[in-house]
Formats: sequence, structure tokens, C-alpha cells
Amino acid sequence: MNNTFPDMVRAVDLKITQAVLVEAKRGEYLAGVSAWEYKNNSWQKVYGPFPATIGKGGIIAPEHKREGDGCTPTGVYPLGMVFGSRPFLAINMPYRQVTEEDFWVDDPDSSDYNLWVRGRPGSGTYEEMLREDGLYNYGIVVEYNTAPVVPGKGSAIFMHLWKAPDQPTRGCVAMDQDSLVKLIGWLDPVHWPVIAIPG
Repeated sequence: MNNTFPDMVRAVDLKITQAVLVEAKRGEYLAGVSAWEYKNNSWQKVYGPFPATIGKGGIIAPEHKREGDGCTPTGVYPLGMVFGSRPFLAINMPYRQVTEEDFWVDDPDSSDYNLWVRGRPGSGTYEEMLREDGLYNYGIVVEYNTAPVVPGKGSAIFMHLWKAPDQPTRGCVAMDQDSLVKLIGWLDPVHWPVIAIPG
């Protein structure tokens, strides 16, 4: 376990009792992901680590993160809405099914930057949430650069399915379907779940 992990999570909010730890070496895109619970006054591993991939540029401190840099921001961020292409998942987390009308705006000049919008945006660039390649068949929103949203500091950071074990992302954390579905089923908003990415 990374020595900074317990301190960095507890420093954010003492209410946090679920954490997804992402461990990667600077400059590399191969990572390990594990699930942790805080109980009996200590962090205890629930499962993992299992293999994952991150941004092709590796990890980067959030103050240096820029839109389109291909890096994954370090830090502790709430895990928000679970999304996917299927109509329903029996889970505790809030869930939203994606359709062909769902988009995530990644244009820093748009007033909808780093927001999920319904209907094709008028902005310059955006992501389709219903992807043909299936990478967003299951996903979790990482609440990075969301409160407040700072234009150009990075957008659309998710946990989602990977293309392959040796394929990096554009900044997200990706893994195989079995691991991600297991993680989604474990998360519970009453535990204030977060993702922790040490630097």
C-alpha cells in the first residue's frame, strides 16, 4: 500500500470510508487498482490489485493538468454517477443510462465545458457517451474539475472499460469488464466513495 494513501484520503473528509486506490509510476500508463474500506480505525483492502491503464502521459499533478494532454490527474476525487449502455444495474450508486442524445463537452471555450449534456452540443468538441467501441458500456464519473469547473484544466475523467490491457487512455482509468462491474457493485454513496491517485 502506498504510504501516502491513508493520509491523503482522510485529509479530504473523515466521512470517506470507501476508496479506490490507483497506483501508477510517473510517466507510465500501466496501473494497479484496489478497493479499500475504512473500518476498525484503519484502511483495509477489500480486493485487488487488478490491472488497469491510465492516460498515455501517465499521472500528473492537477495544477499542471491541461485539456488534451493525455495525463491522469493525481489527488482524491469523489466518485459520482455510474453510467452505462444497459437499461438498469442493481447497484447502490446513482445510475444513468446513456443514449445517442448524451454528450460530454470537452471544449474549454464552451459554457458547458466538462458537463454531461442532453442533445448534440453546439460547442467545438465533445464526446459521445454512447460509443460504438463499447468503452462506456460501464463507467463511473470521476468528479475532477467539477466544483468549480475551470476551463482548460481537463474534462471527462471516468473509470471505464479498456480497449486492451496494453492500451492507454486519454486520461481516464480503464480496466476489464469483470473488475469494473465488481467495483461498481461494491460502491455505496453512504460511504462517500472516492478515487485516490497518489503522485
